[in-house]
Amino acid sequence: MGKVYIVGAGPGSVDLITVKGLKCIQKADVILYDRLVNSELLEFAKPNAELIFVGKLPKLHGVIQDRIHRLLVEHASQGKVVTRLKGGDPFVFGRGAEEAEVLVEAGIPFEIVPGVTSGVAAPAYAGIPVTHRDLGSSFALVTGHMREGKDDAINWKGLAESVDTLAIYMGVGNLPYITEQLMKYNRNPKTPVALIHWGTTEHQKTITGTLETIVEIAKNEEIQNPSMILVGEVVKMREKIAWYEKTTDSLQKISV
Repeated sequence: MGKVYIVGAGPGSVDLITVKGLKCIQKADVILYDRLVNSELLEFAKPNAELIFVGKLPKLHGVIQDRIHRLLVEHASQGKVVTRLKGGDPFVFGRGAEEAEVLVEAGIPFEIVPGVTSGVAAPAYAGIPVTHRDLGSSFALVTGHMREGKDDAINWKGLAESVDTLAIYMGVGNLPYITEQLMKYNRNPKTPVALIHWGTTEHQKTITGTLETIVEIAKNEEIQNPSMILVGEVVKMREKIAWYEKTTDSLQKISV
């Protein structure tokens, strides 16, 4: 029997993978990797490692997820070391728990390797802390992608009234609805909002506005996914501590 490592690859920058995550790439016989995984990470794989792209496609999420489950079980049952490489953290909107359940049912040993999640990392690279003593003592990670054909199960009222900072994943397509819900439940329309596109990468682009203006700004700037949405007073800190766009990383990239 082999073993599966369910690994968080981090938010985009190749340098933000964990040490253990990198080791899992280096020793894998098979790597199943997602669409948002930085392809440079695959350069650290063994020369004979099998690399299998399993990124999701519109309308085919369920089909592809079933294929991932089959591949994990199939290769591990052959005695191989399998690294399941997922963008961000595997347990933050990553379906890592579903994959772990399948492995449990198949009797296959596995480990979960946490990764740096975009909900914290992308704001940090944009100069926005998710918490601040004066501006925000609580934050929530929220999915902005509602399941097709399902009622919206997100407690927008609770989020609007009780949480200082919201980090919303996969929400650009639903941005009008998200802002509408927050204002509906008495979040101040002047609340600062930031959208961070391709956070932590060389393609990072950040725009800011408020709940009442950000939809139009995002439309004019043609912001698409992958982007993080940050809602809260902490967004104001970007004016003082935005750093990534003003500097180049002096650290060398990780090497084998």
